[in-house]
Amino acid sequence: MALEPERIPPPKKHSKRARHPLVIAGNAIFMILVVISVTVGAGLYFGKQRFEAPGPLVEDKVVNIPRGLGIKDIADLLVREGVIDQPYVFMGGVIALKARGDLKSGEYQFNKRASVADVVDTIIENKVVQHTLTIAEGLTSEQIVAKLLETDALSGQIKEIPREGTLLPETYKFTRGMSREQLIQRMQQAHKRVLSEVWERRMPDIPIKTPEQLVTLASIVEKETGKPDERTRVAAVFINRLKAKMRLQSDPTIIYGLTGGKGSLGRPIMKSEIEQPTPYNTYVIEGLPPGPIANPGRASLEAAANPARTKELYFVADGTGGHVFSENYAEHQKNVAKLRAIEQGAAPPPTVTPAPTPSGPTIVEPPATTPPANGRRNNNRR
Repeated sequence: MALEPERIPPPKKHSKRARHPLVIAGNAIFMILVVISVTVGAGLYFGKQRFEAPGPLVEDKVVNIPRGLGIKDIADLLVREGVIDQPYVFMGGVIALKARGDLKSGEYQFNKRASVADVVDTIIENKVVQHTLTIAEGLTSEQIVAKLLETDALSGQIKEIPREGTLLPETYKFTRGMSREQLIQRMQQAHKRVLSEVWERRMPDIPIKTPEQLVTLASIVEKETGKPDERTRVAAVFINRLKAKMRLQSDPTIIYGLTGGKGSLGRPIMKSEIEQPTPYNTYVIEGLPPGPIANPGRASLEAAANPARTKELYFVADGTGGHVFSENYAEHQKNVAKLRAIEQGAAPPPTVTPAPTPSGPTIVEPPATTPPANGRRNNNRR
C-alpha cells in the first residue's frame, strides 16, 4: 500500500479589509507616531537632564540684562558671561515653561554651578540684586544729595535739594537703575510716616507747637550727641532752657548758619563767628532756629518728643566720649574744671582747640549773660 503525502493546508488569505489601503496607511501612521513619541520622550528626558545639570560657573556672578533683549539675545549674553554653555537648552526650557514673556531685565546674581533651570527661575521670578544705601543720622540734605550722586547704581539727576529735615536717615534697599528722585521720595515718605507716629506720642507739656519745630529740636539733639543713652537728657536740657526762656546756645547752630548746610567748617569756630548774627545762631537768637540744621533719625525725634524728666540746664564732655549734666551753673563749672584738668593732663591746652563733634569744631567763647547749654564756651569738649 503506497503512502500518500500529508496534505498541508493552504496559507490563509488576508482579508480584503487588512489589505485595504486605509488600514495600511493607518498602521504606518501609528508606527510613525510611536517612533516620534519615543524620540520626543527621549529628547525630553535628556533635555531635562541637561536643563537641571550643574552649569559652568566656577563662582557666583552678577550679570546685568539690559532692557529690550529677546530670548536669543539673553541666551547669547549668558553664554558670553559664562553663566550657561547651552543656549538652546535655555531657550527650549523657557519655551517649554511658556515663560518668554516673563523674562525681565535687571541685575541678577547667579550662584556657582547654577543649572540652566536655576538661571531661568532667577530671571522669570525677577530675583534682582538688592543694593543698600545707608544714610547716617545728622547729615544735611545737601550732604545726602551728594551721597546719592556718588552712588553709581542709581540713575538720573536731582532737580533740587530737598528741604532740610525732610529726609529720614535709614538703610534703604533699591535695585540698579532706580532714579535718585525716586529714592528721595521714599526718604521723604518715610520721614512723614515716622514724624507722624512720634508726634502722636509726644509729651503734652513740651514747649513745641508743631511737628516742624519738633524736627528742628531733634536735629540739634542729633548734632550734639552720638550716644543713644544721652539723647533724652540732651533733649531735656534744651526743653528746660526753652521753658526758662534761656537761649539754647548750641554750637552746631552756629556752624549751620555759617555753612548753609554744606557740612562742617573744617576748622574751629572763631570768636567773632560766635557773636555773628545769623538766623540759626542760637547764641544770638531766642528760642529755636527757623528750621532744622540736619536730618534727624527716629531716635532723636523720639528723644525730642519725650525728653527725660530732669531739671538739667547744662552738659559738658566727660573726657571719655560722653557728657556730664548739671542743674546749675556752679555745678556745671566744677564739671568744666574736671574736663580742663583731663585735657591739660593729656597736653598743654592751646589757645584755640577744635572740638571733635559731629557738627564741627569750636573754640572758647567769652562770657555772656546766659551760660551755654553745652559748656563749650568754657573750652568743653565731647
